Amino acid sequence: MNLVIVKYNAGNTQSLLYALERLGISALVSDVPEVLQSADKVIFPGVGEASTAMRYLREKGLDRLLKDLKQSFLGICLGMQLMGSHSEENDTPCLDIFSEKILRFPDLEDPSYKIPHMGWNTLSEVKGPLFKGVEAGAYAYFVHSYYVAGGPDTIAVCEYPEAFSAAVHRDNFYAVQFHPEKSGKTGQRILQNFLEL
Repeated sequence: MNLVIVKYNAGNTQSLLYALERLGISALVSDVPEVLQSADKVIFPGVGEASTAMRYLREKGLDRLLKDLKQSFLGICLGMQLMGSHSEENDTPCLDIFSEKILRFPDLEDPSYKIPHMGWNTLSEVKGPLFKGVEAGAYAYFVHSYYVAGGPDTIAVCEYPEAFSAAVHRDNFYAVQFHPEKSGKTGQRILQNFLEL
């Protein structure tokens, strides 16, 4: 399988490469348009800040290219957020693959509630082929201060403290807010399901 991970200077991809290796898959990390276009599948991960990441994508012409890809495509964490229409993080226009806006978690006085949302949390309302074999109540690992609200593309939900989209899907585009590469057996199953799409 020709699997390509989008390079755009947003966090490290090493843990994702290790997770894929455990599944017997070697992946190439690239920001070359022709390499991305010829891939069987594309993963768009990221840890970082929205406006800096979008600037890099625009400079490389990847902002237009990514949304036109036809192969199975998986966004992870910041990658998922950049697939939305607009992020509140530094007022950033995004790729507009999904119509949802990216919102910042509200500041609350509850001392048990901290931003970023970091650690293990449960998934609910899971559906579709990306979650084949994953039960509602399964745990996934999150690290984020911004989120996608629920909408017509939502295929999994998490609560912190209100419900938000843990995953979305439209056409060939899938995205998860959590880190499957850090989510144990649940994350491994989700990556395997993506490879089988």
